[in-house]
Amino acid sequence: MRVDGLPRRAIWLEPDGESVGIIDQTLLPHVFETRRLVTAAEAVHAIGTMQVRGAPLIGATAAYGLALALREDAGDAAMAQAAATLAATRPTAVNLAWALERMCRRLGPMASGERVAAAYAEAAAIVAEDVAANAAIGRHGMQLLRAAHSPGRPVRVLTHCNAGWLATCGWGTALAPIYMAHDAGIEVHVWVDETRPRNQGAALTAWELLQHGVPHAVVADNAGGHLMQRGQVDLVIVGADRVTATGDVANKIGTYLKALAAHDTGVPFYVAMPSSTIDWRLADGIAGIAIEERHASEVTVVQGRAADGRVVAVQVTPDGTPAANPAFDVTPARLVTALVTERGVCPASAAGLSRLFPEALERAAS
Repeated sequence: MRVDGLPRRAIWLEPDGESVGIIDQTLLPHVFETRRLVTAAEAVHAIGTMQVRGAPLIGATAAYGLALALREDAGDAAMAQAAATLAATRPTAVNLAWALERMCRRLGPMASGERVAAAYAEAAAIVAEDVAANAAIGRHGMQLLRAAHSPGRPVRVLTHCNAGWLATCGWGTALAPIYMAHDAGIEVHVWVDETRPRNQGAALTAWELLQHGVPHAVVADNAGGHLMQRGQVDLVIVGADRVTATGDVANKIGTYLKALAAHDTGVPFYVAMPSSTIDWRLADGIAGIAIEERHASEVTVVQGRAADGRVVAVQVTPDGTPAANPAFDVTPARLVTALVTERGVCPASAAGLSRLFPEALERAAS
């Protein structure tokens, strides 16, 4: 994907072959800056403070974070401790645990002297596989947009939060079909939920779409149901932070409300995600997925650019008023029209997922 016309990814290995480059997403859309992660502690900080965010990108950052940790100490105890510290940064997105488990399976049998090079290679493989998976999601999802397109007007897509290339290692999940449809000449217009409390739709999705030249408009989170009632949404497509083996979907807070509105108005509701986001060991998302509770200041304070160009934080609540801040909600599988994966589109059900990924269910059962 491109920034000011130049190709970019959300994570990369720096020319020194050791440090890891990221985009500081806490500064977007007003400031574009990159950061170098040199230590595992810096990777932990980047994930915890949401300099990097989005389930696939969190997983890739954690994988590189483990490689950075092994440069300091490649012993068994140090590797286990580094993996545990990285795993504790964000509890909801399953890609984090998936990537760390994959890294430890690969590195565990090795001698400590072999681990550093192997860790970097495995982290690079995770990144490359995510890019390929998201490109495949884009191709499959583009057919849904093509089918929903009517001559003479754009296909109107509503999305929530940011599930574009900033949230992944390339292309994005929910935005990948939009980019590919746009590039293929299919007229697209995107309704971008602002996505309070962190405004990741207004700040990140809108910035991505603007960079790519995709027509869009930011709307208040509560406008989605109204737009659907008025026939102004052809389909909803969102990403996911965790999907159960039965098709329940954990995603940014507010996703459930969009699914309810879509169900009531007959608008198709799709969830796009790579198989690394599926928790094959979990059947009940509402009871089984830990929902991250983030700091109240994300609700009580907003960040934006003032008239003089400065980026400032402004409190929007009375002094002393408490705030709750659940970061995710769970959309039951019954409200999901279909899941869009790298292997195709399937019903949000155990049967649908097992048809596309039979080997994964066999591994989970063993």
